[in-house]
Amino acid sequence: MIDVDGYRPNVGIVLLNADGRLFWARRINRDGWQFPQGGMRSDETPLEAMYRELEEETGLAPEHVEVVAATRGWLRYKLPQRYVRHHQHPTCIGQKQVWFLLKLVSDEASLRLDACDKPEFDIWRWVDFWYPAAHVVNFKRQVYERALRHFAPLVEGMCRIELGNAPPREAGDAPADEPGHGWRVA
Repeated sequence: MIDVDGYRPNVGIVLLNADGRLFWARRINRDGWQFPQGGMRSDETPLEAMYRELEEETGLAPEHVEVVAATRGWLRYKLPQRYVRHHQHPTCIGQKQVWFLLKLVSDEASLRLDACDKPEFDIWRWVDFWYPAAHVVNFKRQVYERALRHFAPLVEGMCRIELGNAPPREAGDAPADEPGHGWRVA
């Protein structure tokens, strides 16, 4: 489903643990790390799409999380030209996303990257709040920063922590392939 402007409706998920750290996962067989996200079906609301994507990508069900907040309206990003499939019609030039902040209310053992037939991720870990904004692929960076800035005051209040400002990204800085606290797809 592509809108008249060429954007694919999508949801993004920021999953928070009790310590104020965020779920960060590596795309299967790739070097790219990101938050769970996925396209909306034409018959879904953003909330319905979020719960479906959450279960497909992390194995978590609605009872494992608390929905804390969502961004208002759409946050958009354009795809780099090399990723635009000009031969497909309608042509998708990017994504428009509603972002959700979720708090994990179950044990982290509930997380399962192999919950669907085609896993999206192979490794996950908990990272500091601003880490994803500085380490996501460049074309998604601005959307990540906007979503995290929107959620930061809520996280500070819920977790009783001070997050400070989003740090600038350093050239060549990339997440390590070590999962730290996390899980691998076999």
